[in-house]
Amino acid sequence: MSEHIEMTRMGRRGFLAGTAATAFTIVSPSLVRGAGSNSKIELGLIGCGGRGGWIADLFAKHGGYRFVACADYYQDRVDKVGEKFGIEPSRRHAGLSGYKKLLESKLDAVVIETPPYFHPQQAADAVDAGKHVFIAKPIAVDVPGCLSIGESGKKATAKKLVFLVDFQTRANEFYREAAQQVHDGMIGRLVCGEARYPWAGGVMPPPKDKEDRLRLWYCEKALSGDYIVEQNIHTLDVATWFLNSDPVKAVGAAVSKGLRTYGNIKDCYSVTFWFPDDVLLNFMSVQCVPGVPDSIHCRVYGKDGVVDTDYYSHVWIRGKTPYKGGEFKSLFQDGAVVNINEFHQFVTAGNYANPTVAPSVRSNLTCVLGRIAGEKAGQVVTWDEMIKANEKLEFDLSGFKS
Repeated sequence: MSEHIEMTRMGRRGFLAGTAATAFTIVSPSLVRGAGSNSKIELGLIGCGGRGGWIADLFAKHGGYRFVACADYYQDRVDKVGEKFGIEPSRRHAGLSGYKKLLESKLDAVVIETPPYFHPQQAADAVDAGKHVFIAKPIAVDVPGCLSIGESGKKATAKKLVFLVDFQTRANEFYREAAQQVHDGMIGRLVCGEARYPWAGGVMPPPKDKEDRLRLWYCEKALSGDYIVEQNIHTLDVATWFLNSDPVKAVGAAVSKGLRTYGNIKDCYSVTFWFPDDVLLNFMSVQCVPGVPDSIHCRVYGKDGVVDTDYYSHVWIRGKTPYKGGEFKSLFQDGAVVNINEFHQFVTAGNYANPTVAPSVRSNLTCVLGRIAGEKAGQVVTWDEMIKANEKLEFDLSGFKS
């Protein structure tokens, strides 16, 4: 989700309250480059907006990290984060290339919380610089970007670096157990599924000037990938996780109904995905409609049962082999806390398997396929055609300060 959306939703639902900090783990100096005995993992924050500042708090509460550098296009954001976390002024970097200066400095890992358009290059540069990477979803806005992240993940493993993608659902114990049971055949041969994401928000004011477009990046297709990529990836990631395969093709439609005051992204998507063995997934999402209850829902039907999940409330399986699952209220924060803790564990233990990368590439590409199918209303688009076309989204950065 965009930082604007997440901050609004957190305020409304109280996501900032009530999660205890994870215990501090002593860092082995042989596993964290540049870290002395009993010291903390030194971090650089790339992207100091609402989401970046929020998750930086969670890293700080963990106790095993210390922010030593930060970068963002806007100087005011850099200074705000720098002051809060005691970062030296000389290590606060503004401008489009500020993150490169951050990567040149002595630190162990980076947290990437910039608009998704920038993720592939920043992640690639971080791995090349020998830094561990903790990166927000979505990982990219287009096919080239997704494939680049996949390569960065492989390169990180080869260089003995950790590369973790921050999906909150994949950090939840009930989602994890339900996915394993589905993969173990507990709901039988898969039949079909449904995923939906209605949301009342999404309306943003027009930018004050050209530079302000980077603050309102969510409504810029090239920067966010459209909301089917930036936001709906939460439910489509769960669907591809359960179905455990790439979609073969998709057909659907996406429309703009004048619900937004600013932006070039759609208001509504309706797409049907075909998975192997003719397993169908029907997906629908809509934004900017007042009064709509928030829901990030995924349900998959099998021959012997059904798995049902919602990001805001529950996971369960019913049928011949039921799973009680569980309920929760703050997955947005709790999942991030788990990922922050596991990132620390992976770095300190030298675990470089990086299992979050490949499934994140799959779900991100699924969202891109849905966007393309939506834009080509009624025309079937295959996975192979999408990969071969390798279409890249471009945002004109001329005139922005470097």
